[in-house]
Amino acid sequence: MGKTLLLSPYKMGRSQLSHRVVLAPVVRARTYDHVPQQHVALYYSQRTSEGGFLISEATAVSETGVGGFLNFPGIWTSEQVRAWRTVVDAVHEKGGVFFCQIWHAGRSHNTSAPYGKTPISPTNKPLTPELYPGRTYNPPRRLATEEIPMVVEEYRLAARNAVEAGFDGVEIRAVSGCLIDEFLKDSVNDRTDKYGGTLENRCQLALEIVEAIASEIGPDRTGIRLSPFLLFHECSDSDPEALGVYMAQALSKYHLAYAHFIEPRIDVFGKISETPYSLGPMRKAFKGTFIVCGGYTREEGDKVIANGAADLVAYGRYFVSNPDLPKRFEVNAPLNEYDEATFYSQDPVVGYTDHPFMEPHL
Repeated sequence: MGKTLLLSPYKMGRSQLSHRVVLAPVVRARTYDHVPQQHVALYYSQRTSEGGFLISEATAVSETGVGGFLNFPGIWTSEQVRAWRTVVDAVHEKGGVFFCQIWHAGRSHNTSAPYGKTPISPTNKPLTPELYPGRTYNPPRRLATEEIPMVVEEYRLAARNAVEAGFDGVEIRAVSGCLIDEFLKDSVNDRTDKYGGTLENRCQLALEIVEAIASEIGPDRTGIRLSPFLLFHECSDSDPEALGVYMAQALSKYHLAYAHFIEPRIDVFGKISETPYSLGPMRKAFKGTFIVCGGYTREEGDKVIANGAADLVAYGRYFVSNPDLPKRFEVNAPLNEYDEATFYSQDPVVGYTDHPFMEPHL
């Protein structure tokens, strides 16, 4: 049995990786009161291998940014920084490389949680009530132009806090209808100032955040995740390929650690669907490490690395249910099936840290 290309080494920025299987930033909703507990450290430690690369779940840059989502982590307080340090230490003890994904929820603020602040957005257009089961939404407040630098500052401070907590870098979350994604996409962004209208203007906020974070912690500690094709929280673009290519080209000048793109074949619920689009144009436009994510199997991951379509492949659902996923890929072992009903159950064990490892003889 030949060695899979997914298990070949790769140099990403300042980090030497022993393989190319990345833990995707999967929401787990087990961080009570927005502060990581010991079971969070165990979860990430279980999925750490020597020289493996992990990206944390979405971590809010501010109280407003957490968007009312219960049990989502934050990194805006000293208590959160101290708690994350314990998690990061557990990953580093096993030789892993760990980036913190930082975000602001924008208008996707979940009002079914006890949180009283009005969500902010590039628009005042509301989301459809009960768009997804169990979630309700308040109408957002359109950010004034002069307020936007304060949002950029929140991201910069969150990146600084992440490094203080020991993270090796940060990934900027610009996917799935969060605040940055709302600015990027023309179905939501109806502004008439310098942050709206043209493609260049709609990308302005994202690039200002990238520049602020890269200046604060270094470009080789800075990554970004984008989903130009994904429709989530009623956030889509009329020309997603042009959006993706423009961002890929604009990001290249910063010499970032990586750009991380979600495949256009992934729909709102993470299922694979037919599409005429690919990430090829974005891969060609971005000069740097390129990560792809989107329902990959072991064989498909090998293929995209072999043909140069990606440098690293992020896995979410199967990394949730297989904490030793890189090892299983190495020996081509069977995978544990995942149970979507437990993805966000908020139980500190069930569906979180109770997934079995391979038997030692495999």
